[in-house]
Amino acid sequence: MAWQADRMISIPDVDLAFVGGGGAASLTLAALGREAAGVRIAVIDPVHKRGQDRTWAFWGYPGTVLDPLLSASWAAVDVITPAGRRELPLTPLRYAMLRSAPLYELAQQAERDLGALRFTAPAEELHDDGSSVVVSGPGGPLVRAGWVLDSRPRPPRRPGRTNWLQHFRGWWLEADRPVFQPERAVLMDFRTPQPARGVSFGYVLPVSDRFALVEYTEFSPAVLSNDAYDTALVAYAESIGLDLASLRVREVENGVIPMTDGLFEARPSPRVVRLGTAGGATRPSTGFTFSAMLRQADEIARAVTAGRPPVPQPPYPARHLWMDSVQLRALDRGLVDGVAFFDRLFERNPPERVLRFLDGVTTWREDLLMMASSPLLPMTRAAAGDAASRLRG
Repeated sequence: MAWQADRMISIPDVDLAFVGGGGAASLTLAALGREAAGVRIAVIDPVHKRGQDRTWAFWGYPGTVLDPLLSASWAAVDVITPAGRRELPLTPLRYAMLRSAPLYELAQQAERDLGALRFTAPAEELHDDGSSVVVSGPGGPLVRAGWVLDSRPRPPRRPGRTNWLQHFRGWWLEADRPVFQPERAVLMDFRTPQPARGVSFGYVLPVSDRFALVEYTEFSPAVLSNDAYDTALVAYAESIGLDLASLRVREVENGVIPMTDGLFEARPSPRVVRLGTAGGATRPSTGFTFSAMLRQADEIARAVTAGRPPVPQPPYPARHLWMDSVQLRALDRGLVDGVAFFDRLFERNPPERVLRFLDGVTTWREDLLMMASSPLLPMTRAAAGDAASRLRG
């Protein structure tokens, strides 16, 4: 075993080793840089993340440490169905956009401030003996850590009863004249052609009147071909009045995020903690991830500062995961119409409650109100089917 070479050679000792360096690791590094001076850090990742490779959109309260990094934020968003446009005031929340480059720069500054070691190599083995973890790469042991924070993608430990994906393609479009309305963000536009099994929508996040992210998204069991994404994007852009001949595609973003009620293993061994999607941060019913990653990062930084183990709380309450499982089943089995389901949630609940529910921070009372606003008979059938499936499992 590669870790056994540690007995013969000297390797550095650190308090925390990050395996992987994407959004979850970057948020946690940035939080540690703010709160945990003196902690010894190592980062093991074959790719040193830089530049604009992804965009996160999320809701939360203004006045956070991320505010200076934001590309844009909105106090209201639109949800559009074939029946009409619904403007949702979000106060006291706001919808915000964070591009990856400033977050990666903030994480790199935290690395420098903390004097972190960086290994540009893949981690091939984590040997956890219960008191420390030896991280080995292709050439043998790299570092010994008190704890490992592992953000590499991992499948669920238990396969889901329902397995969908949030998958998308977005174009960053630039114009030579004012085209977009920077004060108006479209959260979901369900006027897109709906797939036979799933839900699709477009959205528009304008940074200025000449620059915006226009995206096509599906919640469904399988990804599309490249041509199918481009066809859908062209159709959506033209349906909202954009003249693509006069616009330039500056950047393209693609993504695939699991929407599953499978069980992710957040603690695979005593001193290894998984972050991000691998740690359960992705909301099964929507694929949204960023807010839970941010909570995990802040919890870990506070714990390290206080001398406690860097183990965050589960990202979502068990009752929310059950509700997500029922919702996924209802959509997957065609018990509810996806567009009507989401429209009904926003119609019958204050926007803040819906968004806080999707973030996993609503109370029992708010959850009951959310359940009461969903279609009772089909959701009851889905809950019964979910219960039967659990018993069989």
